[in-house]
Amino acid sequence: MEVVCPIDEKCAPEIAALLRPPPPPEIQDYFDQLLASREFCGLKVKQDGDYGKGVYADVDFKDGELLLRDQMLFGCQHPSNKIDCLVCSFCFRFIGTLELQIGRRLFFQDLGLSSSHGCDTGSCSVVSNDHGASDSSDGDCVVDEKSYDDSRGCTSGGKRAKAPLPKEIVESLMNGQMVLPYSDKFSMPPVIPCAGGCQEAYYCSKVCADADWNSFHSLLCTGEKSEAFSTKALLQFIQHANETNDIFNLAAKAIAYTILRYRKSKENFLSTCMKDKAHVMDNHHMPLLLEAWKPLSVGHKRRWWDCIALPEDVDPSDEAVFRMEIKELAFTSLQLLKEAIFDKECEPLFSLDLYGHIIGMFELNNLDLVVASPVEDYFLYIDGLPSPEKVYIIAPFCLLASVTEFGTLCICDRLYWQEEAKKVSQPYLDALGDEYAGSCEGTAFFPLQSCMNHSCHPNAKAFKREEDRDGQATIVALKPIPKGEEVTISYIDEDLPFEGRQALLADYGFTCKCSKCQEES
Repeated sequence: MEVVCPIDEKCAPEIAALLRPPPPPEIQDYFDQLLASREFCGLKVKQDGDYGKGVYADVDFKDGELLLRDQMLFGCQHPSNKIDCLVCSFCFRFIGTLELQIGRRLFFQDLGLSSSHGCDTGSCSVVSNDHGASDSSDGDCVVDEKSYDDSRGCTSGGKRAKAPLPKEIVESLMNGQMVLPYSDKFSMPPVIPCAGGCQEAYYCSKVCADADWNSFHSLLCTGEKSEAFSTKALLQFIQHANETNDIFNLAAKAIAYTILRYRKSKENFLSTCMKDKAHVMDNHHMPLLLEAWKPLSVGHKRRWWDCIALPEDVDPSDEAVFRMEIKELAFTSLQLLKEAIFDKECEPLFSLDLYGHIIGMFELNNLDLVVASPVEDYFLYIDGLPSPEKVYIIAPFCLLASVTEFGTLCICDRLYWQEEAKKVSQPYLDALGDEYAGSCEGTAFFPLQSCMNHSCHPNAKAFKREEDRDGQATIVALKPIPKGEEVTISYIDEDLPFEGRQALLADYGFTCKCSKCQEES
């Protein structure tokens, strides 16, 4: 049966206005301002009537040179990944201490949870309170490559069996009683909890906490200070998203972001009105909503159920049924979100048509969010220590027992030697097993990176350098790029045969005509 959303018909003119791209001068002005706010401004976004937007070099770039660090507009960590990695909910930097990162992973591991199994509630949180006892509570993308080799390890050989540690050792890691040798070389920002009290969002600074609250989280927080209409419905929405497709969490951020921008604009606008504010709002309500929506209005969109790739296990004869099921899934998600954060003045945002276009924009433009783990860096550092040079740090709270006799903690000062550092850290590596190197993983929408067009023979790529330790997209040159040349990236594996590349790119709604495809066609 066809899914019908009453708001689609009721607000049809407003929805059409929201989905209509802004005039080209407005789009250009938006991207010019956005580029000016970035660390490096050697790029230019240009519009083409036939091919949409593109990013061009405004200066000459060398091979390997940084082109862009693009701040995400919306991003989220995969729910199952929250088990392995405690990161800032806004910038996605790792937070806390090395010991806390290792301890909470071992804690969940002992509960039988891991990133491969997920969490029944869809969210997992274990952080220490003031270094005391721990609290616990409940598409197709362009791949952001990492500058390190995933195959790197501290030991050679096959799959390493995990060697569990005693509970008291895990607890001592989380509550700050255990300090591992050299861990101070891998310091992280302190953990700042959500001011709304949800015990799910944590931050690296008050700046990030405030930015997240003002941009999205005040409406999406499930704590006692949440501004959501119904936190019960919000919890149901989150659970549904985590159990089906966490792209819905991104869509919720987009809608919350627009609502909060609208409310702020309305507040500022009304502060300038001397009288008859209700009548004034009748005439200015839609312009304010359109202005709040502008960052999303410039993105390329198609309805999600129309553009999502057909899974390999779905027979082409069942495609219509599959796409209808996807539409029904989106409608269920939307209804839960509507119950949670509905705002009458922003009613068009809760139409299924608009919701489908928002998710479709993410489906077509998202970049994998990857941030390297300091836990991996730590064990690689320990493994690479020269011997027998002396360690020049003092660990005030150290394990004095041998590596096979746990449970004896002693408060004292002690100098570590290199071989001893390896002996002390090895049990933790053994307990983590082969998954010790887990990165923060998620998905995000980057406004400037999303303007970069595809080529099967690209001149740039998303690439995490060693110094890139947050969720920003990093684009580097693959070859010299002269001023005026378009910057292109690959949306797919460009090493696939011609037919395979064309089939994958069809899901994006275009036929690639790059030089490589023209040569091979």
